[in-house]
Amino acid sequence: MHAYDFAAPRSIRSAIDRAGGESAYLAGGTTLVDLMKLEVMTPSRVVDINRLPLKGIRVDGNGLRLGALERMSDVARHPGVRSRYPVVAQALELSASQQLRNMASMGGNLLQRTRCGYFRDTSTPCNKRLPGSGCAALTGENRTHAILGTSDSCVATHPSDVAVALVALDAQVELYGPHGRRSLPLGDFYRLPGNTPHLENHLLPRELITGITVPSLSWARHSGYLKVRDRQSYEFALTSAAVALDVSGGVVREARVAVGGVGTRPWRLPAVEQALVGRRTTEAAYEQAVAHAADGARPLAHNAFKPELLRRTLVRALTTVGEL
Repeated sequence: MHAYDFAAPRSIRSAIDRAGGESAYLAGGTTLVDLMKLEVMTPSRVVDINRLPLKGIRVDGNGLRLGALERMSDVARHPGVRSRYPVVAQALELSASQQLRNMASMGGNLLQRTRCGYFRDTSTPCNKRLPGSGCAALTGENRTHAILGTSDSCVATHPSDVAVALVALDAQVELYGPHGRRSLPLGDFYRLPGNTPHLENHLLPRELITGITVPSLSWARHSGYLKVRDRQSYEFALTSAAVALDVSGGVVREARVAVGGVGTRPWRLPAVEQALVGRRTTEAAYEQAVAHAADGARPLAHNAFKPELLRRTLVRALTTVGEL
């Protein structure tokens, strides 16, 4: 591990002031420390933000607000989150291990780096790690890689489960930086790789995630998260689906749908949402609604199974939520 300076400020302004140059913010450290050990990330300064006033879980008539430093496990077991936004709680509980969830912060989870093996192996080319070096996954082992939002420069999947659930619910991410506060829809926060895959989001230099907000949505109680993976625990998704349905009289009135494990960022499916409206809550209707869910996909040599798996995952998730 490279040598680095360390700071542990007590205010947001002080943290921003300390974060000049090649620095990195440290919250739970479950991604950053690993990548520093591998020398994938080599910040010259680490700014520990755990003393900052960025905690709190609020569920009320305005919706849900999460402080960026809230731990994943605490959010997952919060009674208000579990009852009013079960898709968020389920996505968190299906992430990583209990030990990691006890440490990992909500803001850090949204900013975690891809688990692409080539990104983490400094002996192989990776445009996300070293721009212009190439993408080994294009012709290498790519079974777990993305089929949506890819480019000739990068096919790495976005790793976060809870980001998929939050994108489905129209969450906003609150940011604070040298120029003050701002907020962005989480779905717009993430960049597509294009020819600059090392630019993963729209964070400005020295900017921090301070909180996450989800608008009030009464029928978000009827929601769920389904994750399909190679083993039952401590594994990243081959496909996943976050679904919320407003159903009356056995007919879908409104829907929210996003998927993970298949895209270079959490992937919202507005066309599927629109196709669900007015349909009966039957498996046949769901199959028709998701028929074009993988339109635009670019399968690779080893993941051509993902479009069909995506459609089946969606039907199963919709069936489960539609029966709530």
